[in-house]
Amino acid sequence: MYKSPSLTVDAVITCENNSIVLIKRKKDPYKESWALPGGFVEYGETVESAAIREVKEETGLDVDLCKIVGVYSDPERDPRGHTVTICYLAMKTGGKLKADTDASDVQCILKSEILKLKLAFDHETILKDAFNLMNK
Repeated sequence: MYKSPSLTVDAVITCENNSIVLIKRKKDPYKESWALPGGFVEYGETVESAAIREVKEETGLDVDLCKIVGVYSDPERDPRGHTVTICYLAMKTGGKLKADTDASDVQCILKSEILKLKLAFDHETILKDAFNLMNK
């Protein structure tokens, strides 16, 4: 049987006051850990559309995607199985911050505080890459 990794997307959304939107996961894996908004790409959907949809579903925000932070493909990054994620830098264009679907909470958290939190998956690595990209 042929196996292939699942495709996911994540978004680093900047807020006022040098902060980033994070969700608190409602379900395992990493239940109650902070994470970037994101999720699985649906069949027939572009990765860009999936990122915008997942952000809206989990945070209530409308966003524009600015650029790709990176592609993360470590087979061990998700305990459910091999996933590859494409992470985008995104800018809020509308909506109201409100946790929904897979999120039990959503907040804009200061960049200086984020790396002190318990983060899901490989989101610490992704956020460090995003911060480096933002500082260029």
